[in-house]
Amino acid sequence: MRKLYFLVPGTDGKFACGGLWAELKTVNLAQNICSAEVVTYRQREKDKLFLDDILKNQNSQQNLDDVIFVISWGFDIAKLAPKLQKYNVVYHAHSAGYNFKLPSSIPIITVSRNTMGYWGQKAPNNLIYYLPNQIADEFTNLHLDRDIDVLVQARKSSEYLIKQLIPTLQQKCQVFVVDSYIEDLPGLFNRAKIYLYDSAEYWAQQGVSEGFGLQPMEALACGCQVFSSVNGGLSDYLDPGFNCYKIAGYSLEYDVQRILKTLSSPVALTLPAEVLAEYRTENIIQRFTVILSAINEFFDHKKYYSANIQDITRMRLAKLFIQRVHKKLIKFK
Repeated sequence: MRKLYFLVPGTDGKFACGGLWAELKTVNLAQNICSAEVVTYRQREKDKLFLDDILKNQNSQQNLDDVIFVISWGFDIAKLAPKLQKYNVVYHAHSAGYNFKLPSSIPIITVSRNTMGYWGQKAPNNLIYYLPNQIADEFTNLHLDRDIDVLVQARKSSEYLIKQLIPTLQQKCQVFVVDSYIEDLPGLFNRAKIYLYDSAEYWAQQGVSEGFGLQPMEALACGCQVFSSVNGGLSDYLDPGFNCYKIAGYSLEYDVQRILKTLSSPVALTLPAEVLAEYRTENIIQRFTVILSAINEFFDHKKYYSANIQDITRMRLAKLFIQRVHKKLIKFK
């Protein structure tokens, strides 16, 4: 298999975020299958390759036909894809909604079925695969006594959650709000009875979708009852009424009523083990192996054949519309 270069702008400071951690996890998973390295392209970092150096020295150092560049940083794809157009490139798609197009020469690996559907419509001639993010094994239900009634992480939470729901709940039960980095997140989830997550407003402001939504799944894996929005990638696995509850349901009073009822109910909604298995390391490595084999085969093919399937452009859609109208007119003559 070809070597994988995972491109990220940087790995610390202003670039630190959930998307970066997910991408670095993917690098570690890939290293179980083939050679894979992190390559930065905005800031130079000690002990890491830098993209411009690789492209400048390609003739003297290596044949880049034996490399696949994996691009993932949504806001940078519109510049990176053209820059790397003559090489083997894969787009690892987290969020959806960025305003760019990709040529059919770039296969797409999506982290959610929601994102896969987006690209299936937007890029019908590209190869598209589904590889979910990994849920680490430490996120599991330890069946401990839970001393936190309601847990919420402030980051990405809606104004409604922070300014209305949480203050009301604090008058009625034990609420713990996390507003900083937590080293032992599995331990915290195992202390909480209910976990609240409401990211729809946050992602609407960003103009892109929730790519995956790790925290609600991690909470469910640890035995929490989850009240969550179901936007974007969350819709892959959240099933209100069956494994979770939909938050921000009609009114503040109704949310409070349902949360307090859940706290006192002996019935718990759970995420079945077979659902969680899809996101565990063993299954992801198996899927990744199949996907990388197929992508390597595609790049072997691309060396000798050009793309020849028509794209769905505005001009082509207009032409198809005219043809459809013409057929109807002939039919009714």
